[in-house]
Amino acid sequence: MSQSSSTSSSAVAEHPSVVRVRAALAAAGVNADAVVVLDDHARTAAAAAEQLGVTVAQIANSLVFAVPDEAATGGRRPLLVLTSGAHRVDTAKVAALLGVERLDRADADFVRGTTGFAIGGVAPVGHPGPIDTLVDVDLARHEQVWAAAGHARSVFPTTFDELLRITGGRAAEVA
Repeated sequence: MSQSSSTSSSAVAEHPSVVRVRAALAAAGVNADAVVVLDDHARTAAAAAEQLGVTVAQIANSLVFAVPDEAATGGRRPLLVLTSGAHRVDTAKVAALLGVERLDRADADFVRGTTGFAIGGVAPVGHPGPIDTLVDVDLARHEQVWAAAGHARSVFPTTFDELLRITGGRAAEVA
């Protein structure tokens, strides 16, 4: 596993989004010191897996969707899907699971506004408010998985059960 000790790594570790994730992890009883700063940006599951020396299936991608909801601000509410990096989310299947007509792809402004994070660094925790979360059951196949920690160069090790606990999410088949 690659962990840089350069000044830029210190800047990533001290980034407000990473600090917010560490605080949320600590509040949930998770070792916040386990956050790893990668040498390079990991904007894809494959890039993160390569740097960590794990399979792409062990990367918990954080995908935000906009769920049409007339009662929500702007007519839509966020849905966070933590999915294995080994496959794509079947939006029709997830929409049916939620009992809604469709899921819309969230744009960068919606993602940042609802999660507090930029695309590429969306963490499962540390959001400004509660977000409905689904956790891909395929992640349970792995003893350890890795999730984003608030920046495209930061991740933390976790487990399927821990993701369910710290997000208040529910297990779902999403692929």
